[in-house]
Amino acid sequence: MKILLSNDDGFDAPGLGALKAALSDRGRIVVVAPAGNCSGFSNALTLRKPIRVRCHGEDLYSVEGTPADCVHLAVNGMLDFEPDLVISGINNGENMGDDTI
Repeated sequence: MKILLSNDDGFDAPGLGALKAALSDRGRIVVVAPAGNCSGFSNALTLRKPIRVRCHGEDLYSVEGTPADCVHLAVNGMLDFEPDLVISGINNGENMGDDTI
């Protein structure tokens, strides 16, 4: 199975690392997540600036963009495969999304 992991807390967040470790025996795990914390960004897309992707080792990528940018890039040609499953988390704190004001 090919699994894409993402989050809104950043590619180096402890929760994402724990999730990757827990799923490591389930197949190929690829992380594509924001370069930094993007909590509260909800479904925002980056439209007016370049989106840069950086590889931090095998199957670990950070994106200078939003969580939605990360998944959009990953499922639309950035990866050399189409994921069988996309998982977002483990989140640090509440998932407020559109409720954040």
